Amino acid sequence: MFYLLYLHFADVAKDYPLLHLIQYQTVRVGLAMVTAMIVAVAMGSRFINWIRTKQGRGQPIRDDGPVSHLSKVGTPTMGGLMILAGIGVAVLLWGDLTNPYIWIVSFVTAAFGVLGFIDDYAKVTKQTSAGLTSKQKLVAQVIVSVIAGVMTVAWMTYSPTSPGLETSIAFPFFKNVLLNIGWFYVAFAAFTIVGFSNAVNLTDGLDGLAIVPVMMAAAAFGVIAYLVGNFIFSQYLGVHHVPGAGELAIFCAAMIGGGAGFLWYNAPPAKIFMGDTGSLALGGSLGAIAVTTKHELVLGIVGGLFVMEAASVMIQVGYYKLTKKRIFLMAPIHHHFEKLGWPESTVVIRFWIIAAALALAGLATLKLR
Repeated sequence: MFYLLYLHFADVAKDYPLLHLIQYQTVRVGLAMVTAMIVAVAMGSRFINWIRTKQGRGQPIRDDGPVSHLSKVGTPTMGGLMILAGIGVAVLLWGDLTNPYIWIVSFVTAAFGVLGFIDDYAKVTKQTSAGLTSKQKLVAQVIVSVIAGVMTVAWMTYSPTSPGLETSIAFPFFKNVLLNIGWFYVAFAAFTIVGFSNAVNLTDGLDGLAIVPVMMAAAAFGVIAYLVGNFIFSQYLGVHHVPGAGELAIFCAAMIGGGAGFLWYNAPPAKIFMGDTGSLALGGSLGAIAVTTKHELVLGIVGGLFVMEAASVMIQVGYYKLTKKRIFLMAPIHHHFEKLGWPESTVVIRFWIIAAALALAGLATLKLR
């Protein structure tokens, strides 16, 4: 049905020059960004007021956290719904709904968003910082990610990609170097999606800290998706061509627009928090985009800030179990710097600078081969 509608629109667009422009991917990228931002901003105050009345005391604040965070008591959560609404509307309006990669990434984003919503709901109703158990979230994430991995491999198997690309890991800095791991690739894809989803979730601890690096990573992968989806550019750069992946640039643009609209209300002092509804979904979508564009390892560079945050937690927990001592004053690492006396705004802006540098470094891997 979507394919027939798309063909009908293409026929109509031929008679109207302005509509003809919409067929160009770059135009739809801009429209998706603007649309998602307008939707998120438009939801703004009314949504925040409504959800504040429903949540009452808002998101629970950790008692062992920095003292400055106590002033945030009563701030509502689930602001990720604003971002997801913007993404959904923008993708439905401007995305090619016949493209399977759009549906794979949308599936992961929606499923993780629902999981995050359930977790946020449990936290708000129980008034505790612990919602669903780690095991419950991990099992759900793995199931969704495995399905997405199988869907990606299956589609690439029957599409005109390079032989073996569907189950291979591509390495940055090297041309035509692939490690084919067969169907074990599904486990690798699931690890990428789940790991990055949780990494973004751990980063979401200060006003604006997570959303801006997410927008930067989305911008970087929007460029990557566009280039790997274009045969001429992919050949010139020496990256593996993935037919149809360029359409994910529209999804990335929607993430940027939705994130910008949310940041309007999340900028310090935040009127609403993203919550797991947003962080799990956005992290999962970036992981899924990396998998479908065959740039899983580059995600570790582009999203290096999130990797650093997740690594700080794992190091802290592992070292404490071995020695009963802590390396950081508090994990994730952004809280460590707060404990050292850095103002929240200083931590956030400096982390943004790191995220921007890493996003550019990730893009540089496209040429340094």
